[in-house]
Amino acid sequence: MMCVLFARVRWLKKRREEKRREEKRREEKSAGKRNYTTCALSIRSTPDLGLIDTVPETGALLSPETAPIGDATAKNIGVDGARSPAHHRESVEGYTDMATTDPRRTYAVGVDVGTGSARACIIDFTGELLAEVSKEIKTWSSRADYYEQSTTDIWKAICYCVRACLEKAAVDPANVKGIGFDATCSLAVLSESTDEPVSVAGPEFQDKERNVILWMDHRCPDETAAINATGHKLLKYVGGRMSIEMEIPKVLWLKRHLPPSTFRDCKFYDLVDALTHIASGTETRSFCSTVCKQGYVPVGIDGSVKGWQEDFLAAVGLPELAEDNFKRMGGVNGEYAKNGTMLSAGELVGGLCKQAAEQLGLLEGTKIGSGVIDAYAGWIGTTPDSQRTVGAKVELQEPLLDESIPKNNLEQAFTRLAAVAGTSTCHLVMSRNPVFVPGVWGPYRDVILPDFWMAEGGQSSTGSLLNHVVTTHPSYATAKTQAAEQKISIYELLNARLEQLRVEQGAPSISYLARHIFFYGDHHGNRSPIADATMRGAIVGLSMDTSVNDLALQYYAAMEFIAQQTRHIISAMNASGHNITTIFMSGGQCRNPILMALVANATRLPVVIPRYVDAAVVLGSAMMGAKAAGADPVTGRTEGLWEIMDRLSKPGRMVHVTDDKRELALLDAKYRVFLQMSEEQQKFRRSIDAEIQGWAAATTT
Repeated sequence: MMCVLFARVRWLKKRREEKRREEKRREEKSAGKRNYTTCALSIRSTPDLGLIDTVPETGALLSPETAPIGDATAKNIGVDGARSPAHHRESVEGYTDMATTDPRRTYAVGVDVGTGSARACIIDFTGELLAEVSKEIKTWSSRADYYEQSTTDIWKAICYCVRACLEKAAVDPANVKGIGFDATCSLAVLSESTDEPVSVAGPEFQDKERNVILWMDHRCPDETAAINATGHKLLKYVGGRMSIEMEIPKVLWLKRHLPPSTFRDCKFYDLVDALTHIASGTETRSFCSTVCKQGYVPVGIDGSVKGWQEDFLAAVGLPELAEDNFKRMGGVNGEYAKNGTMLSAGELVGGLCKQAAEQLGLLEGTKIGSGVIDAYAGWIGTTPDSQRTVGAKVELQEPLLDESIPKNNLEQAFTRLAAVAGTSTCHLVMSRNPVFVPGVWGPYRDVILPDFWMAEGGQSSTGSLLNHVVTTHPSYATAKTQAAEQKISIYELLNARLEQLRVEQGAPSISYLARHIFFYGDHHGNRSPIADATMRGAIVGLSMDTSVNDLALQYYAAMEFIAQQTRHIISAMNASGHNITTIFMSGGQCRNPILMALVANATRLPVVIPRYVDAAVVLGSAMMGAKAAGADPVTGRTEGLWEIMDRLSKPGRMVHVTDDKRELALLDAKYRVFLQMSEEQQKFRRSIDAEIQGWAAATTT
């Protein structure tokens, strides 16, 4: 009897919701309003994507070779999404009852846009990865430090990957209940009047396809310096200094170089928010994007009323962004003059609009979870059980677990650093209260879970550093040929050569081979903890040797640098109040056993490797799609992200710190040299700059 009663109640609620939606559609039609279930103009005007109905069995389905290897309360932990606005909830058709759904026949899609490729995956609701497909995306670099991409090209690649996944996994689109997105923290620019892409490719700004300034673009050192010179109090929430990789310096550069009329018609998105805009037609933004990269301070912090800081924008020369309650940045979230919506990870944005659904091969109304920056998706999907995700139970013992806290409690995540490695590496850790670390971005509130804080350290170049060292060496062609003959990657070849040299020289470990090579690898500037984009690389110990053996040693020295800098970042975090005891890695670098051992040994911390090494980030996005899929159709509330991470994550493995005290002592000595090389470079530059004051500024005007 009770079952029948509950079923009747659910049916009545559904009928009331359908009636309310129908009444709203009639009202909007009569008023000539734009319905949120239609697509953004940027999609409607997108040229033919050339999407395929069927996917060939070869090539494109395989991933390309990657670079080497306030306070919380109980209500926030179990259920999220109460802040989701009614007008977004009402645009979503259907309701996935997670308690009655067969988890092996219900699916979520994850989309990850990295620096060089887009990737999609499909998981079932047990967390099994059923398909994963990647496709390269275009990057234009017309000159040094200028890097641009295209939302049109990126969306086309995403659509290809999602369709290919559906075919590869033989999944009925009707059973895909949610989709989540992540992307690099790049600046996307659209026209406010037409929703069309706006060119960022100066000085002519003619190529409208190039409407994204990539995260690694360093065109705006002067704008960054001007912003930091204001000393505004919000800078303490980005590590004390705004990075050249963030988006406000890029917006300021555009204001200084675009025609004024063009700039006034621009609206600005972090890339992942541009993708959810294209997918849904809404102007919803993510806390992850706005807080981490655009200077948004959540309401209630340091007296923040609107989130956006009008006095800051005026001080840096962007007062027009405050007009119309910050409409061009996404508007104001909350009760005060509300004209925008911002959400934490996986909270319900709305449903796929018709055209986006057709292009993706999914159903209109498929639920969309609010996106995050790619590294933060790595935090969600990275760390394994006994290794599971950062936010899940792990079979760790003291001192790696706080035994005063239940093993599956969220607070266990406070001691776990997620290192999400690709072209660059991001180092993420959560805390209950804000922890301020000089040179480390954050602390950021609400970006993953409401009312919890994240800190983000990072290395601007890791995978790209190894690629640079290897491909610019005189013996690269020889090594590449040898690797091809053996049908292995060049990194596997170099790892084998290092072991061969160790045996030949009778060295206790590989680290002894490069004992007198001192490599400093900030070729693309220092993100953390020095926070200086003008830092550069250096090497001591070069010889006349140009053989593959020398290539192997320089490659090893670059890996050692990556490990030592990881120690530098963690030391800065722990010195300021964090208590990191374990590193949870993800990305292609996890496949490199020498690099993973170096990270463990240099930091003296165990390194946990996920089950899905290459898919950890896109898996995190799929988990956000799974979270949105279960949104209540009336309240918009969803299951807690922590619980989803716990249920969907899979076992991995651990790399332990060596017992060899001699190797640890050697790495300690090399760390002292690493610190000295960093400090001396800064002293060298200051001493030279003092002698040539004004020259650099004069040559750049």
